[in-house]
Amino acid sequence: MSDIFDDVVEFAAILPPMSALMGLDLGTKTIGVAVSDTLRNVSTPLETVRRKKFGIDAARLMDLMAERNIVGVVLGLPFNMDGSEGPRCQSTRAFARNLSRLIDIPITYWDERLSTVAAERALLEADTSRKRRSEVIDHVAAGYILQGLLDRLAYLR
Repeated sequence: MSDIFDDVVEFAAILPPMSALMGLDLGTKTIGVAVSDTLRNVSTPLETVRRKKFGIDAARLMDLMAERNIVGVVLGLPFNMDGSEGPRCQSTRAFARNLSRLIDIPITYWDERLSTVAAERALLEADTSRKRRSEVIDHVAAGYILQGLLDRLAYLR
């Protein structure tokens, strides 16, 4: 069972050096997945997992964690624009609790407000087709979530 940290500083303090992190953007139908390099400088969108049942979704995420030697997970926490937590935040926290029972690596959260907006804007600027945008938006948003955390961790160094 893994620990869940609301405080990014506490999360960062227990991470081993030179190791990769995973970022997740939880949607109702998909989970966007991004990973970092081992220096934790750059986030790379990886894939979008179509949600089925929690066990199936978690198994796919754990396969990716094992393949990439992931040592920490950050979940985008979808606060309301006023900073309050609504049903989507509760759902994300429940997912984290359930995942923490299956893995032995720490989990934290990152404020994901506007991450999908930023991802959409970047894809539009790259002249990505509407069909392609719908295929990649979730893992690009996960990349923004993870990059936000990586930038914060770099500031802590």
